Amino acid sequence: MNILIWHVHGAYTEAFVQGAHRYLLPTLPEGGPWGGGRAGRDWPANAVERTPDQLADDDVDVVVLQRPDELELARSWLGRTPGRDVPAVYLEHNTPGGPAATTRHPVADRDDLLLVHVTAFNDLMWDSGTTATTVVEHGVPDPGHRWTGELPAAVAVINEPLRRGRVTGTDLLPLLAGPAGIDVFGMGTSGLGTALGTPSVRGMGDQPQQRMHAELARRRVYVHTARWTSLGLSLIEAMMLGMPVAVLATTEAARAVPPDAGVLATDPDLLRRGIAELAA
Repeated sequence: MNILIWHVHGAYTEAFVQGAHRYLLPTLPEGGPWGGGRAGRDWPANAVERTPDQLADDDVDVVVLQRPDELELARSWLGRTPGRDVPAVYLEHNTPGGPAATTRHPVADRDDLLLVHVTAFNDLMWDSGTTATTVVEHGVPDPGHRWTGELPAAVAVINEPLRRGRVTGTDLLPLLAGPAGIDVFGMGTSGLGTALGTPSVRGMGDQPQQRMHAELARRRVYVHTARWTSLGLSLIEAMMLGMPVAVLATTEAARAVPPDAGVLATDPDLLRRGIAELAA
């Protein structure tokens, strides 16, 4: 099949394009949110960049929508209306951004789209009205069991921790760091410890995925602090690397993390003690 999908969530798209289909990734000269293409990623050859002009001539079998504006972009670029002239699904990566249980989904009450959630928790919390929904759990390519734990530190992956604040549990990092500290990888993490006023939280910056996996695996324990998220793909990657984990037991994490994988709690003090025990 020819599948039109925008490169929105890097780790998700990384896994998605490993399949046996042909993936059409819109590209624009300026790049940006609507035309990032492959963005230099080392992806299979069946993940191809396509300009809007090329898409108009492509035989697209299905459109995977991930943002409301893509409905109009797809209609304009393809010359076909998603859900009417070409099959379409709307893939929802995120938990509701408004009130937890009452936020209406942007494609609620539609009979021309299938709304796909990446976790059962998301499906439960979004108000989708009469739109048909299903759950296709997201995953990652297996990075291999690589954990050594040679560095006596905890580690987390949080993109834009200062901007996202309490959503990603950034405020919990100083409490959880302990004597060994927490190394935090991801976009916008440089200078994180200074911003939080604690040297025990060390911002490591953004790194290519393969290099980051190698660095994660050298630390003793992976820490997942998100209060409100679908399910962090970096958490899945850490468990597949063989790392013990300390996880805030919110959203889908309470189901996805088995008890023997580490410590799972909503009490930050229990997490702090668990991290210290695992690091030791």
